[in-house]
Amino acid sequence: MRSRFAILLFCLFIGVKSAAQVDSVAVVTDSIVADTTAIVGGDNIITNTSALKLFFEKLYLLEKQKGGKVNIVHVGDSHIQADLMTGTIRKTLQGRFGNAGCGFTFPHNLAKTNGGHYVRFSSNASWKSRRVIYTPEEGMEVGLSGIALTTRENFAIEVNVKDSTYDFNTLKVITPRNTPSFDVATSSKTIILESKVPKKIIHKIKSGEVLGSIADKYDVTVTQIKKANGLKSNNIRAGRTLKIPTSQMQKKEVKRSEFIPLPLEADSICNYFYTPDALDKIYLIPGKETKDYTLSGLVLEKDEPGLIYHSIGVNGAKASDYNKYPLFFEQLPALKPDMIVISLGTNESFDKMAAADYIVQLNQFIENVRAKNPDACVLVMTPPPSLFRRKNPNTFVSDYAKNILMQETEKRYASWDLFSELGGLYSVNRNAAKGLMAGDKVHYSKPGYEMQGGLFAEALLKAYDNFKLNRE
Repeated sequence: MRSRFAILLFCLFIGVKSAAQVDSVAVVTDSIVADTTAIVGGDNIITNTSALKLFFEKLYLLEKQKGGKVNIVHVGDSHIQADLMTGTIRKTLQGRFGNAGCGFTFPHNLAKTNGGHYVRFSSNASWKSRRVIYTPEEGMEVGLSGIALTTRENFAIEVNVKDSTYDFNTLKVITPRNTPSFDVATSSKTIILESKVPKKIIHKIKSGEVLGSIADKYDVTVTQIKKANGLKSNNIRAGRTLKIPTSQMQKKEVKRSEFIPLPLEADSICNYFYTPDALDKIYLIPGKETKDYTLSGLVLEKDEPGLIYHSIGVNGAKASDYNKYPLFFEQLPALKPDMIVISLGTNESFDKMAAADYIVQLNQFIENVRAKNPDACVLVMTPPPSLFRRKNPNTFVSDYAKNILMQETEKRYASWDLFSELGGLYSVNRNAAKGLMAGDKVHYSKPGYEMQGGLFAEALLKAYDNFKLNRE
């Protein structure tokens, strides 16, 4: 705890200086050489864990009784959208508590952006999309995914699970106002249509053959052969082919696929389909009650008890962006969150939003979450270290981290200080030398995100085990 207190004091000192004169912060550049020193982080602990008591109780029951499901919803920006960090957390926690499904998923590729890798989507139609980062537009209702996806075309969307460990029994379809815009089908039947068409005969001319002998062979006239082949004379050449006109008919088969709709049930927040047989593929097709189709997201669940780790991220998103779309919060209960993890702040820092304004938006986000999910516990991650223009330390995220930690007790949430765990304000170049950063010195590499996921899972399990120790 001493090292954590020292880091907090250091952040306070830096925060005061940066608030006074942000542009004058000196650039401290670590040598970009093979760096074998360990990252100087914090104690990798979650603070104010009393805010997670209800969530830990549900985990405890799941672990003891081997029944039921526990849901975690992780909301953030581009650091979350690719599901690299959250994918690591999901695998780690499900390894201990059981795999109850892939959870929330969305066809990001149809919206022409990046997404997770557990589920593949394809469609024969073109789709319009709009991210939560833009101002609301009529007809584009941005909901739980943070991205509106809409079309008026006749369509089919194939949902194909790539990882067999996430084959599912239940599919939830989330739409604005729970409109039954979609039907589902597990397969298509092939319909064969038969008809009769003129028989096609092609004759290859042999040496010595003339038009008359060929006409006699097929019981047609020389004139008919010449007309069918556009011949001006009776001259023909061996090795060439002739079309032979005929009154004979032959059968022709025309095959087409037709989806067989399956019944969808509905509750107050979503439409859903259940099958006792686990599926790895399903189709979304147009519902019969509407001509405008908007998809907010899907949820894939298994019959097995365990944990579901839902991941929702939008490139460029800020807390204020989510706050301006009430539909996001209205649809959140569809995921039945027991804990909501919030990872926002990087994009606010690049807008150079003052810490006080960031905290106002963060607190509004938390209030909006709790208004619709009063029993869900909340955990806030501080944003990770980054650089402005790949050289200037981002002091704004330092201020955000400090303020997140300072108000955690008052606002009744737990915190995980990712900023400190990655080394703090001057850690970026060192982390880049270890291959943990992307070239922009804002985003992290795949190993960097996976390391973050591993650290968070470790901290959460440590906090849970300490809860169990004190409980028992």
